Amino acid sequence: MRVAKVYRNEQLAGTLIQYNPKNYEFRYDDTWFTNDNLPAISLTLPKTQQTYRADHLFPFFFNMLSEGVNKKLQCRQLKIDENDYFGLLVATAATDTIGAVTIEREKK
Repeated sequence: MRVAKVYRNEQLAGTLIQYNPKNYEFRYDDTWFTNDNLPAISLTLPKTQQTYRADHLFPFFFNMLSEGVNKKLQCRQLKIDENDYFGLLVATAATDTIGAVTIEREKK
């Protein structure tokens, strides 16, 4: 199991969990979910429910990843398998992302 924290404008919005390569979960943080003034992090993850489950990395998070040559270079430099989307996400989406959302590996 791998866990990452999802931030929007540096404020904790939720948790992304990979239980195995075919089992993912995104859960809004309680404070974020109950505050009507805070938006959903994505149109595909509306605040109509607190927990989402999928058999693949959610498209919103997958689309934060680099593609093509940039992805190959990142994977080579970080020694991450090109098909390890979750690993690549937590390794590259902590800073300098397009938009307000960042991802950080959960600190143990």
